[in-house]
Amino acid sequence: MKKVFIALAILSSSLTISAQDMLGSNENNARAKSLRGALTDLRTCYDINYYHLDVKIDLDNRSVIGSNEFAFTATKDFDKLQFDLFENLKVEKIIYQGKELPFTREFAAVFVKFPKIKKGVKDKFTVYYSGNPRVAKNAPWDGGFIFKKDKSGNPFVSVACQGLGASVWWPNKDHQSDEVDSMLISISAPTGLDCIANGRSRGKTDLNNGYSKHHWFVGNPINNYDVAFYIGKYAHWSDTYDGEGGKLSLDFYSLKEDSAKARPHWDADVKPMLKSFEYWFGPFPWYKDGYKLVQAPHLGMEHQSAVAYGNQFRKGYLGSDLSGTGHGLKWDFITIHESGHEWFGNNITTKDIADMWVHEGFTTYSEALFTESTQGKTAGENYVIGQRRNIGNKSPIIGVYDTNTEGDGDMYNKGANLIHTIRQLIGDDEKFRQILRGLNKTFYHQTVTSAQIEQYIAQQSGLKLDKVFDQYLRKANIPTLEYKINDGNLQYRWITDVTGFDMPLKVTLKAGQYSLIKPTNNWQTIKVDSTITNDNFSIDRNFYIDVKKAE
Repeated sequence: MKKVFIALAILSSSLTISAQDMLGSNENNARAKSLRGALTDLRTCYDINYYHLDVKIDLDNRSVIGSNEFAFTATKDFDKLQFDLFENLKVEKIIYQGKELPFTREFAAVFVKFPKIKKGVKDKFTVYYSGNPRVAKNAPWDGGFIFKKDKSGNPFVSVACQGLGASVWWPNKDHQSDEVDSMLISISAPTGLDCIANGRSRGKTDLNNGYSKHHWFVGNPINNYDVAFYIGKYAHWSDTYDGEGGKLSLDFYSLKEDSAKARPHWDADVKPMLKSFEYWFGPFPWYKDGYKLVQAPHLGMEHQSAVAYGNQFRKGYLGSDLSGTGHGLKWDFITIHESGHEWFGNNITTKDIADMWVHEGFTTYSEALFTESTQGKTAGENYVIGQRRNIGNKSPIIGVYDTNTEGDGDMYNKGANLIHTIRQLIGDDEKFRQILRGLNKTFYHQTVTSAQIEQYIAQQSGLKLDKVFDQYLRKANIPTLEYKINDGNLQYRWITDVTGFDMPLKVTLKAGQYSLIKPTNNWQTIKVDSTITNDNFSIDRNFYIDVKKAE
């Protein structure tokens, strides 16, 4: 989640601009973005198995110093590889088998020369680094560290870096296609402050120098941008949820000064959310690491097993309802949306951020499903249909591959309405639910492409959906039904960018009921009841299309 407010089109561009500012001058941006986004042999030659990130965060100087151990398996013979670290951060040295390795840098890409490594070998190297990471100007819409104070003047510090990349603050193989299998996160912070990160705590060590080192272990695969920390004066309380995977541990961290209002506020949504999402999507994906909700100095982010929360303990989105229906004011937007990402975005992660609609479209639809679970099916329909007011249809919601470029901000609400439309085409809510659960089971803890998700839905539904996906995902426009009624005959056709578009649709052929028609790009004719005219002819509102009356 980065850009989920009404001004989606404006916010969609903010991350790209920030990334370009860091990557280099205009004439070199294409090269920098390719180094960041492309899967070359220097990246695919090794598979990441384990990281140990060990870093000290100096709050006064807003700097970091530390190391990251890369444990890997060679997927082919190689003597050179690439990892990533933003160029404003210094690589101090790279140690392999007790010796320093030579390296070169180009923008954020670091190229390391190794002795010959054979395919199948498991090995490791450690990168030592330091510097002042980028400070976000408007997190989470741009990436970097966030330095704030609580009401008592205590430090309140965190990081958010989706899209921009985790290499903005720590060295890693910064590509979503390769998630590390497990990870130890060791953060040294000033003694007297709490530090929370992903996974489960392995305690802390007093370094006797004014700092304490906090250890957190992630026992499941995790994508790089989800790795986060939260430093502040926190209150902590725990609970459990009896879920499909057994007892799920629940841990809550709010600023001490906010704990009195945080407890009842979070209690109202978290267990109903887990009940709803396990029903629709299957078991919570991270029973090993647990569920944590952590107050953050920014609006929110789906940091795996340590969800960032900054919605000021208000219902809706900072007190507003993005759907305009009122249904969204009955629950906390950030709690629901960011927790929904634990299934779509974290459990199922796209290999390339060009396909990020898979994260955001399904998670935005999770808001409608939660509304349906708690307020009824009509309310859920109202909610997702209401979200259409935020869609611009200016450019495709799939971005440019291999350039670290995401698609249009419509990926949220347009993606959700595409899924809702496909639900109507399936016409069987239980079958639709099993497809959602099947996605999370089939692609459990995996990285995927949009094509894999599209093919799975088509195969499991038994529907021909390739042209539907192409129109909604790869074109800016949505399909338009053109029609006219004369002498009891309805003439109709699709106007689309995709040739041969033939999505079925429910319309009124008789007063008070919807019937299925199968338009194509060619005009067709069908009889309608005498009461149906050009003025009262209607489309089932659950299909997200445009309608045009022919002259």
